[in-house]
Amino acid sequence: MDRKQCQVCGQPATVRVEANLNGRHSTMLLCDNHYRQLVRQQKRTVSPLEALFGSRSGLFEDFLGSDFFRIGDDATPMAADTDDVVDASFGEPAAAGSGAPRRRGSGLASRISEQSEALLQEAAKHAAEFGRAEVDTEHLLLALADSDVVKTILGQFKIKVDDLKRQIESEAKRGDKPFEGEIGVSPRVKDALSRAFVTSNELGHSYVGPEHFLVGLAEEGEGLAANLLRRYGLTPQALRQQVSKVVGKGAEDGRAETPTNTPELDKYSRDLTKMAHDGKLDPVIGRAQEIETTIEVLARRKKNNPVLIGEPGVGKTAIVEGLAQRMVAGEVPETLRDKRLVELNINAMVAGAKYRGEFEERVQKVLKEISEHQGELILFIDEVHTIVGAGQGGGEGGLDVANVFKPMMARGELNLIGATTLNEYQKYIEKDAALERRFQPVTVPEPTVAQAIMILRGLRDTFEAHHKVSISEDAIIAAAELSDRYITARFLPDKAIDLLDQAAARVKLSATA
Repeated sequence: MDRKQCQVCGQPATVRVEANLNGRHSTMLLCDNHYRQLVRQQKRTVSPLEALFGSRSGLFEDFLGSDFFRIGDDATPMAADTDDVVDASFGEPAAAGSGAPRRRGSGLASRISEQSEALLQEAAKHAAEFGRAEVDTEHLLLALADSDVVKTILGQFKIKVDDLKRQIESEAKRGDKPFEGEIGVSPRVKDALSRAFVTSNELGHSYVGPEHFLVGLAEEGEGLAANLLRRYGLTPQALRQQVSKVVGKGAEDGRAETPTNTPELDKYSRDLTKMAHDGKLDPVIGRAQEIETTIEVLARRKKNNPVLIGEPGVGKTAIVEGLAQRMVAGEVPETLRDKRLVELNINAMVAGAKYRGEFEERVQKVLKEISEHQGELILFIDEVHTIVGAGQGGGEGGLDVANVFKPMMARGELNLIGATTLNEYQKYIEKDAALERRFQPVTVPEPTVAQAIMILRGLRDTFEAHHKVSISEDAIIAAAELSDRYITARFLPDKAIDLLDQAAARVKLSATA
C-alpha cells in the first residue's frame, strides 16, 4: 500500500483528523508537525510529556489526549474500524455510528503530578545513559526509586532502595554508547502508565503519582521491572494495599461525617476520638502505665509533646488509640477533655501534591487550622521521624515540615504525639537538637509473654466476632508462646496477634471449604 502523505506539506502522514466545525465535517491526513500546529490552533495545550518523549513515541496520543491516537504509516485513511487507525477529532462531536471517531483517551495529562512528570523525564535520561532508544520499565523503576513515597512503600516491605537500584543497573540492557537522539517509549511502559491511571481511579485519587506508576509496573507483568518486583515478593495486590495504607486510607477511615471546623486537616487525617466513640477501635490491654505517662506529658505546661519510642509491633499506635478511648470516656484530666485526637497522614499530604508549592500550601492551611483551634486538638503522627525533610523530595528549597512544627510547638500552638522506633529517633530527631527539645520521650518496651497473653484475651471477642469461630484459652497461650519462641525477627504482641488472626482465618476457611 502506498504511503499516505500530509495534505499540507507532502511529508509522510501519521494522523487522520476529523473535524466538525460550524456544522461542516472534513477529514484530512497530517504529519506530526502540522498535527501539533492544529492542536495549538484549537487552543489545546501540548503536554510536557510530548516534548519529552518526542512526537514519534505515541505517548501523548495514547495516554494524554482526549481523542488522539497514532496510526501506522500504511493505514487506510477512512477505515475507522481498523485497529491501526488514529483519529483526532476537533470541534463539535461527530454523529454516532460507524463513522464516528473512537474515544479511548484517558485524561492522564490533567491529573499527572509534577513530581511524576519529573520522574518520567529522569527515566528518559536513564534510557539515554544506558544507550537505549526507548524508555523501558527498568528505566522508569530506577527513576521511581528516588521518590519519597516509593521509598516509604518499599521500606514497608523491608526493601533497600540502593539494593534495588544496583539490581536494575546490573540487569538492564545497555547499548555500546549513550544514545543521542529522540527517545521513544516502549509498549511496556505505555501499558504500565495506562494501568497506573486505572489504579489511581480505583483508589479514588485525584492525581496520578509515583505510587500509582509503581503499581502499574507490577501489573504490566512482562518487563524487567515487573520481574524484579516479583522477585522481591511485590505483587500488584500487595502494592495496592500498601499505597492505600500509606497515601489514602487515613483520609477515609474515621473522617467526620458531619462538617467540622477543620476541613483542610480532615482531608489528610482520621479522627481517633470519633472512631473510639463509634466503637471502631480495638480494646487496649496491658498498656495502662504508658497511657498514664502519655497523659501526664500532655498535661504539662511546657514540653508537652510526648514521643512514643519502641520497636515495630510493640503497640505504640495502640497506646494512642487507648488514649482516645479514655478521652471519650472522660477518664482524663479536665485539660484534655472535649478535645479531638487526630492522626495526621504526612505521606498523604506529600504524595497528592501535583505542583511545586502545592505541598507547602497544604501544610500552611492545615497548620493554620491547628493554630486557630489549638485548645481543641491533639495531633498524632505515626512514624514522626518522617516530618524531618518531608516536602524536600523535589530538591533544595522545599519545605521542611519539622522546621515549621518547631516554633509552633515552642509557642504551645501545637500539641503533638509522635511515635517512632529508637533507631529512627536517634537517626533523625536526636540529630536536630531544637526538635529533640520539643519532645518528651516515652519508652514503650516489648511486653512479656504473660502480658501478650493478657492482650490476646482482650482481643478474643473481636476476633471471634470477625471470623465467627471460637478461640480457646489454649490457642491464646500457644499463639503468645510459640510466636515468642519461633518468630524472632518481630516483636510481641504484634506477632502473636498476627498468628492468632491467621489461625482463626484458616479455621474459618477450612470450615467453609
